[in-house]
Amino acid sequence: MTPPPAGPATPEAGHTGPTVTPTPLDVLHSHLDTHLHDSARTWFHQALDEAAAHPGIHGPISVWELRLAEAGRRCGSRYADAARVLILHAARADPDALTRVYFQGTADERRAVLHALPHLVPGPDAVPLVEDALRTHDTRLLAAAVGPYAARHLAAHAWRHAVLKCLSAGVPVDEVAGLEHRARADAELARMLTDHAAERTAAGRPVPPDLHRVLTLTDPTTPTAPSRPEPAPQTTQTRPPSPPTAPPRPNPNSPGPHSSAVLRTDPHGKES
Repeated sequence: MTPPPAGPATPEAGHTGPTVTPTPLDVLHSHLDTHLHDSARTWFHQALDEAAAHPGIHGPISVWELRLAEAGRRCGSRYADAARVLILHAARADPDALTRVYFQGTADERRAVLHALPHLVPGPDAVPLVEDALRTHDTRLLAAAVGPYAARHLAAHAWRHAVLKCLSAGVPVDEVAGLEHRARADAELARMLTDHAAERTAAGRPVPPDLHRVLTLTDPTTPTAPSRPEPAPQTTQTRPPSPPTAPPRPNPNSPGPHSSAVLRTDPHGKES
């Protein structure tokens, strides 16, 4: 699997920085091969073969579109997103086909289209699909809409409003691909966040903790974290945090308070 093809990455006039890489397709494929039961795995391989052999439209609907609709029942909801992304890729779905599937499909199929965009559309042709998803109140659709494709192609004004939409809808900002890079030194985003916090406070509503986190990221002195692949859709689990480590027991033979020895502790542990 190669990274998404190079293309314009413009928040306004020229967005530059590290490319946010989606989960490689071979990783998704291997994960499904490992975790699907025998009958589901057989169906999955057949669906990929059919999509590769008949990528265009045959009759009122293509065979691979039928397989997209079946994926939830065949693979289970946990693995259906990844299966649909791989079927779309095998079918070499272009922006027109993706648009048709998006607007004619279920919410699950729309989400799969959004996950597939960075693998299939090198330029901004599919931005209208992202913009449509950002107008919904479906939190899972919103989370898919702010993935690597939006990080690379969504204009600055729309991207800022996408961040605010996630904060208002309760979508964790961890879902916003490229957040650290795109938010850095963004004075306009800082102003919008401050105004949003003031409005919520005046209305007696709580300010989402994530808002303060994003506001901190707008500081130009905040270090930018390296980009990382997008989590595999519906196929990964978050590792539970390690229990806190108890402080070391005092040693009666250790140097006293006037000793030159210094105990240094390094705080660490940022959840990826």
